[in-house]
Amino acid sequence: HQSEYIEIDNFHQVILCRYLSIANSITTLKMSNREETERLSSDLALFLSNPQIKSCLADGSLNLTSYSSTITSELDILEDECIDIYRKNSNVIKALREDMDECDLILASLQEMLLGFQADLGGLSGDIKSLQEQSRTLGCKLENRREAEMNLRNYLQRIIVPPSLADIICTGPVDANFINAVEELEQKYAFIQHSADTRYTCGQRPDTTPSGKEMKLHITKVRHRAIIRIRTYFLHTISQLRKPKTNVKMIQINSLLKYKSLMQFILMADIDIYNEIRNVYTESMSKTLYALFRTYANQLALLDNSIATRKDVIAVEDSALRDVWTRVNMSKRGDAFCLGSRWEILENHKNMPILAHVALSDGKKYPYEVIFKSVMMHLIDSVTNEFIFVRRFFEENGPDAFQGIFGRTLSLMNEQLENYLFNCYDCLGLLLMIKLTHANKRTMAERKVDSLNDFLDSCANLLWPRLKTVMDKQLRSVRDGDVRKLGTIDLHAHYVSRRYAEFTCSILQILNKGTKGQAMGNIAALSASFMAGASLNNTKKQSSSQNLKDDSVPGRRSSLDPSKQNAPSHRGSAGDMLLNDISALQDETILLLQRLSRSHNTNKKKIIFLINNLDQIISIFQERRVSGKELNRFVDLLMQQRELFVEEELLQSFSKMIAFVQQTEQHMNRPKFNTGKSAAEGNKLDINIQVVESLVRDFSSTWKQGIEQINRDVLSFFANFRNGMEVLKQVLTQLLLYYTRFQDIIRKVFRSKPPVFCKDLVSTSAILAEIKKHALSI
Repeated sequence: HQSEYIEIDNFHQVILCRYLSIANSITTLKMSNREETERLSSDLALFLSNPQIKSCLADGSLNLTSYSSTITSELDILEDECIDIYRKNSNVIKALREDMDECDLILASLQEMLLGFQADLGGLSGDIKSLQEQSRTLGCKLENRREAEMNLRNYLQRIIVPPSLADIICTGPVDANFINAVEELEQKYAFIQHSADTRYTCGQRPDTTPSGKEMKLHITKVRHRAIIRIRTYFLHTISQLRKPKTNVKMIQINSLLKYKSLMQFILMADIDIYNEIRNVYTESMSKTLYALFRTYANQLALLDNSIATRKDVIAVEDSALRDVWTRVNMSKRGDAFCLGSRWEILENHKNMPILAHVALSDGKKYPYEVIFKSVMMHLIDSVTNEFIFVRRFFEENGPDAFQGIFGRTLSLMNEQLENYLFNCYDCLGLLLMIKLTHANKRTMAERKVDSLNDFLDSCANLLWPRLKTVMDKQLRSVRDGDVRKLGTIDLHAHYVSRRYAEFTCSILQILNKGTKGQAMGNIAALSASFMAGASLNNTKKQSSSQNLKDDSVPGRRSSLDPSKQNAPSHRGSAGDMLLNDISALQDETILLLQRLSRSHNTNKKKIIFLINNLDQIISIFQERRVSGKELNRFVDLLMQQRELFVEEELLQSFSKMIAFVQQTEQHMNRPKFNTGKSAAEGNKLDINIQVVESLVRDFSSTWKQGIEQINRDVLSFFANFRNGMEVLKQVLTQLLLYYTRFQDIIRKVFRSKPPVFCKDLVSTSAILAEIKKHALSI
């Protein structure tokens, strides 16, 4: 517990000292400053922290003097005890002292050693700093040398021509490696000639450096050699296009388009050689295509099956239909007028063109429109192929080469078409070729190739005037037809009506192709499908329908030709003129049939002739499934002529009864007869009873023979069974109506007291039974 005592003693001393200082402080409190007051307060707080002192001060029992002496004595005692303890432990302290001295010696030696190490390390640090400086210097030099090496390598790669590259360009074949070599050479030339990049040349332009000047000469030589080789290659390849039986498209794809990058090189390297190659290609392809199309067209000309001649008109003279043996040549009756299967050429778009050598060996013949289509198919495909090729091979300079390639060929096609049209009289073939021309124009528009538009327009401008000329010839033949030269005119249908019907149906069928969903006879709608606005260059004349007005030729119109319909005027386009000609041809055909009917000496025969011809025209229209206002007009005319025939046929056997009925009904329909007084006194009507009796008895005895005679006449007059049935039905129906009216007159006149002869009246049921019997027998 000595340590505790020592601490207590120290504490008491501190307390005492503090107490003394407090006492002194109290005496000088008034003279202390603020800082001393604060320190005193802290000391008092420390003094009062002792609980014993605090309690003694609280109860007033603390004597500072005695307390101080007590503390002093305690300190002395503690000091003595401490000295005794040191004396007792003097050996231990001595030994500890020796150990400490020994440790000091060891630490001194270690200190000396460490000081030596420190000295050595100080020298090494200097060496390390020197090495670090040297390393930084070497690293900078290495980086600079690497950068210089890279720049030098890049520069040399851009200007040096390797031996392998020069060998490929100078002696190697023109292939993919040659293209790559030329592209690499062009990059070197562009760098050394035009580049402003000075990254690799220390701020100098490449062409100003000594190495650049030297290599520029070598690169120019190799480049010139490449130009010569490319020129030689293209000229040699193009020369192969002129060889016979050469697959031009394969050469274009595999030998020209494959190397179009070389053409771009030539365009930048030497524009004169580029123009030379383009001109040589243009000339070579022009000659090749011209020769191919000329040969093909000449071969197809041998396959032409001439269908129509100048004598193939609707109202052809009978002598033109006879050969030297005065026999009618049936092969000349309908080829130029009957369309047959020729219309299929407008729908079979995927048909292959004619193989001329195969067709010649087989001895085949084709209408000219088939030949025209074959040539145009080849031409369109060739134009499309060349259009695509020159755009890809010559790029922006392609359109300039196109006209030079096809100029001669298109002129040849126009010339051959013009030569054919000079002696062409085939209206159907001309119209088919016009439709084909417009179809070709649509095809080119779908392919987005407009280079053939002018040629197709020129073809249309050649075809339309010729079609107008041939149509005018047909129209003149009908208008100016001499009845005496048109063959034998009997009661049956004339060949003129058949020719007209076949011709008109063929024209309308051709017009309808490509206009699905519209009526074939709708002229206004069909005209829109043609070359609207494409006027004829040389208009022949205005439509001949203006010459068919009622007041143009007095007395020309009759019941056969009703008043003209108020059809809209179609003018301005070639298609409209064609449709107007068809309408005019219909008018003139009706007039010609009327003139032909006048060859017969009786009105009944004239009507029979007209019915047979009109029926033939309608039958052909129906067989061809052609409808419209043309057919409707002929149907109306046929109905009128049938009504006239009914009257004529009944007058032959029952003329007295019909005359009596008509006169009596006319008299009874007068206003004064219809008054009440006259109606009540019907017996006062001036009617000869003997005449009525004779009519009744005559009809009852001869009506069956009359019906049989009508039946025989109808079957002999009309070759068309269906037409004959309709006529017979109308005649017998009208007979029944007349007889019914006759009976009504007798009932009205003899209303109060029927005469005795009324029992001889034939009942209508008996007449109906007889009519059904004849209908069933037929």
